Amino acid sequence: MAPAIWPQLMLVVSDVEASSRFYCELLGFESGHGGDEYEQLTHDGEIVMQLHDNEPDDDHGPLADAGTPMGNGVLVWFEVADFDGAVERATRLQATIVREPHINPNAKQRETWVRDPDGYLIVIAGPSAYRPR
Repeated sequence: MAPAIWPQLMLVVSDVEASSRFYCELLGFESGHGGDEYEQLTHDGEIVMQLHDNEPDDDHGPLADAGTPMGNGVLVWFEVADFDGAVERATRLQATIVREPHINPNAKQRETWVRDPDGYLIVIAGPSAYRPR
């Protein structure tokens, strides 16, 4: 039997509190930690995402190369039950729309691609036929 795995994505962001507000509004996450240096975002009581500034802490140095644009080569993918609601929230947040809502022929699900405040490419996908419910 394979071990259980719970991914906990961490993004380095320029403004932890602003990014927290963005993701909470866009995807319905809740603040599980709060603060201007580090945040844990939760959904249904489980950590789904972490945000961190790039300042050195007691136990580590900078987490990202300051000379490389944040989000370079990273796509952060979220499957949501309420795709239309997420698209409406992205519009309300004035997120930059990179790809309008469309059907991904490979994944067979609806998607839209937006940029978060730091330029990370966020893919919002509707329910997948491949995910057992």
